[in-house]
Amino acid sequence: MKSWNRFALIAVLLLAACGRKETPQTPAPASPATENALAPALAQIDAADLMKHIKVLSSDEFEGRLPGTPGEEKTVAYISAQFKALGLAPGNPDGSFVQNVPLLGIDGKPTMSLSVNGKKIATEYRRDFVAATSRFVPEVKVENSDLVFVGYGVQAPEYGWDDYKGVDVHGKTLVMLINDPAIPDPKDPAKLDDAMFKGRAMTYYGRWTYKYEIASTLGAAAAIIIHETEPAAYPWAVVQNSWSGEQFNLASADKNMSRVPVQSWITSDKARELFKASGLDFDALKTAALSRDFKPVPLAKAKVSYTIENQLREVQSHNVIGKLDGSDDKLKSEYLIYTAHWDHLGRDTTLVGDQIYNGAADNASGVAGLLEIAQAFETLKVKPKRSVLFIAVTAEEQGLLGSKFYSENPLVPLDQTVATFNMDVLGSWGATRDTQIVGAGQNTLEDDYAAIVTRHGRIVIADAEPQKGSYFRSDQFNFAKQGVPSLYTKAGVDVIGKPGYGESKRAEYTANDYHKLSDEIKPDWDLSGAALDAQLLFEVGDVVANGDVWPTWKAGSEFKAKRDSTLKGSR
Repeated sequence: MKSWNRFALIAVLLLAACGRKETPQTPAPASPATENALAPALAQIDAADLMKHIKVLSSDEFEGRLPGTPGEEKTVAYISAQFKALGLAPGNPDGSFVQNVPLLGIDGKPTMSLSVNGKKIATEYRRDFVAATSRFVPEVKVENSDLVFVGYGVQAPEYGWDDYKGVDVHGKTLVMLINDPAIPDPKDPAKLDDAMFKGRAMTYYGRWTYKYEIASTLGAAAAIIIHETEPAAYPWAVVQNSWSGEQFNLASADKNMSRVPVQSWITSDKARELFKASGLDFDALKTAALSRDFKPVPLAKAKVSYTIENQLREVQSHNVIGKLDGSDDKLKSEYLIYTAHWDHLGRDTTLVGDQIYNGAADNASGVAGLLEIAQAFETLKVKPKRSVLFIAVTAEEQGLLGSKFYSENPLVPLDQTVATFNMDVLGSWGATRDTQIVGAGQNTLEDDYAAIVTRHGRIVIADAEPQKGSYFRSDQFNFAKQGVPSLYTKAGVDVIGKPGYGESKRAEYTANDYHKLSDEIKPDWDLSGAALDAQLLFEVGDVVANGDVWPTWKAGSEFKAKRDSTLKGSR
């Protein structure tokens, strides 16, 4: 990985906001406001206020903030009231603080029948498999579908990679490995080849969303992803909790009938049992799947059937949007956007005892940061030249749906949107020397951010866990896909005075609390670091909101072409 500290030492080229011409600018930006002018605004972002908002949003009263429930109503009302109290204008041109997001709710009850040569393999829902459908119909059936192992299920022409080799998989059930191919470096097999699928970092080909998308494109009857904790970067319990209960999709004219009928996961133990019964060596096939020469392998005489009985409802969910008008007559029509998702997993009424997925870290903390940054901007005596939108988006946990809807139905044109900044799970383990840029290497916002971090005597590190593909797993991704430069940062792990503590707390959260009932405020939480990190995001936003040039994507970014074409078309 590159060393990101060097961005404080070199000059970069940015795209001029007005003339769209390249203009040199050093990545050590100084805000038009003096340090003294910024100080009162920065003081508004503190740990106590962050905790105040988190306590409210993650309380049992908010019922886990699932879209389409009383928990949503309370959440939207709370955030709207906070925006109004801060003095923000309604972010929707219709005069309201909300953007309606039409969702289709599907509460499916799946069964799975798996057999080899007529002999059944026992499968228990949640213990061995999960299955869902995006199709908005009362029932989905797949009967006696042939299974075929397609390796990682990837078609990536830029890497000369095709796991299908022209094999017709229409009507078949695809069995896929999670993540993307981990290709060893030919010069050092102990490392991964950076020239293939970004080495240790996950590409979009590794995301479960891509795997179901390609299954839909190829006309498969179903797609099964084999879960393994290390390459997935989360335990089976996360799959159980995320894929059980009501699932949401954006409403579509075809009721999502173009989507693969069944989206499924199975445990690695159950996959091994299936492969062995089919006379196949699972580990040997995993190794074979790391070659460009891999071809699909039928699971001999294996069949799968699914029935998913659905309870259906149409839901009007909401993005919550506040606006700070810019102070410059020419630049106020250009916008920055801060995002954080307000939703979580709701409640599971089948459980005895605690039923509520409170989502304190994920993402009551991010919404708290959003509110604090909005307050900081409102405190400025001289408002930024450009306007700022603060958007608490819905249905992130359902597949980034709220941000997807906004990015496809923006309330301000995307060719007038300069940048976005996203917050998802703030740090709760204290002040750190470092801060992370998720998906580092994408755009020049990272340079502005690194300069500010350095000025505060801290350091920037690249994504500490690139194998998780976190850049594709939060809301800035939908804006990036539309070409808008987007910055997603996370808490560092080098806690001041506590060697190894941050790393252990991060691992503890992933193993014990992520998408679990236990994601609640803990007695040992220390939000001082979260406040400092939110201050950094405020400062970089202030720089961009007042800067003479627009942030740009860097050469090699997969999002650069989209932005270039969008801006060219807007002239």
